Amino acid sequence: MRKIAVMGGTFNPIHNGHLHLVRRFQQIIGADRVLLIPTGTPPHKIAPNLAPARDRLEMCRLAVLPDGFEVSDMEIRRTGPSYTSDTLRAVKRENPDAELFFITGEDMFLTLHDWHEPEVIYSLATVCSAPRSSRGCSALRSYAERAVKNGAKTMICNIQYLPISSTIVRDAVRRGEDLLDYVPTAVADYIYHHHLYLEEQNESGII
Repeated sequence: MRKIAVMGGTFNPIHNGHLHLVRRFQQIIGADRVLLIPTGTPPHKIAPNLAPARDRLEMCRLAVLPDGFEVSDMEIRRTGPSYTSDTLRAVKRENPDAELFFITGEDMFLTLHDWHEPEVIYSLATVCSAPRSSRGCSALRSYAERAVKNGAKTMICNIQYLPISSTIVRDAVRRGEDLLDYVPTAVADYIYHHHLYLEEQNESGII
């Protein structure tokens, strides 16, 4: 059975922390395909200074080009909130014989029970996560035990984390700092050429 690793997120912007996480999980899972899916309207969190969807999509494509990963615009094309359950349904429908693994960060994993249709997510994919702090692995494993009792399949891996976030990248842009410690060169060039993240905005997603 083929294995497909799926990673969703606002990717506002995509950065080296995202890439490190998905590369390590690809190795651990032995994934045949890796699919990144930027959200259109993020349903789970407030998304400050959210760049246009077309820009976030293109930055993802540029970032993963050397790895040969795929990027899908299915959530951006979808009207309304981008629910993971709908996305996994679509991926499974297109790949009925594949085993799906959904990769998410520590913060999002620890809210799984609040997601839209968590039971659908549990039925379609193994939910994978890794810590973002020295204490994160313990919290993830504890939460995973609860999720498993509700039917989830989980994979918690103590992958070394990189202290990078999209907020750090956006703040660095506004300060005029070099971005190459945070994002691939092609992404840094895209941000500069398209004048992204130069002004603080207060755009909210749907909670």
